[in-house]
Amino acid sequence: MTQEEIDIMYMRRCLQLAANGLGRVRPNPMVGCVVVSQAESGRWKVESEGFHQCYGEWHAERNALLRSNPLSTFHFQLSTLYVNLEPCSHYGKTPPCADLIVEKGIRRVVCCNDDPNPLVAGNGFRKLEEAGIEVVRHVLEEEGRELNRRFFTFMEQRRPYVILKWAESADGYMAPATFGPYWLSTQEQNRLNHRWRTEEAAILVGSETYLLDKPSLTPRHYLGSAPQSIVLDRRSRLNNVPSHWLHLHTQSVEETLQALYEARLQSVIVEGGRKVLDAFIESGLYDEVRILRSLQKLGSGLRAPEIPPIAPNRLTIIN
Repeated sequence: MTQEEIDIMYMRRCLQLAANGLGRVRPNPMVGCVVVSQAESGRWKVESEGFHQCYGEWHAERNALLRSNPLSTFHFQLSTLYVNLEPCSHYGKTPPCADLIVEKGIRRVVCCNDDPNPLVAGNGFRKLEEAGIEVVRHVLEEEGRELNRRFFTFMEQRRPYVILKWAESADGYMAPATFGPYWLSTQEQNRLNHRWRTEEAAILVGSETYLLDKPSLTPRHYLGSAPQSIVLDRRSRLNNVPSHWLHLHTQSVEETLQALYEARLQSVIVEGGRKVLDAFIESGLYDEVRILRSLQKLGSGLRAPEIPPIAPNRLTIIN
């Protein structure tokens, strides 16, 4: 194998490890790390792995470097460290990972993505290079951006990553013509929907949905963290909204996303009714659409939103 092929192979492992942090590390990005040594024979060996497991706890590099096998005879000075995001260079919840990499004497660092966070933004690489460490950047860069799309959207566009989600009948209706209880999603779709909730920072509905459905917006059918519940109350007609909900009175989509950005909510699922969904679709300020499509037909009622001809790159339809 060429060195480029080896770098790609271990970076894929980093991304695989990093994905374990989905829904657990926000607002931090998902990061994985692999430390690899090369024997005199030329064979490569994984010495240690780690990933960022929970917000406030050790980062991926620290997990890999400090939890390596104490009985191993490998030397960090002969090793390559693979990580999918530029090592941090500042003190936050934990000390700088770049400093630890320098301290351990790692010979070479291969990275997937530059960190757009102004607190890092090249400073991590600079520390490594000034210490004489070889730095290789942009290996599987697009795959890394896809994995951490919430983080990059938040940092670069200064707004949360927006997912529009609704359930619809086989003939394209969100609700029946007659008022009353109805359920379009199957049990399997419902569990998937609740898993999705654990993966995002917030979930938003409009005042009409809040009044009619009294939704809890919790992932009660899937183990994981509950997202921040938000109600968009543009006409200020709601009273006694629970204190743990975020009660917004913003008048346009841009204002709403700015409020969520200021609240440091990195991603949001919009589960509102037709009016709220249409407002986001018309604004163009969304990144993904997810549709839970039922096998049953309603025949009439409230039509589901129409996706523009230029649909988002990420369109998921679950039948």
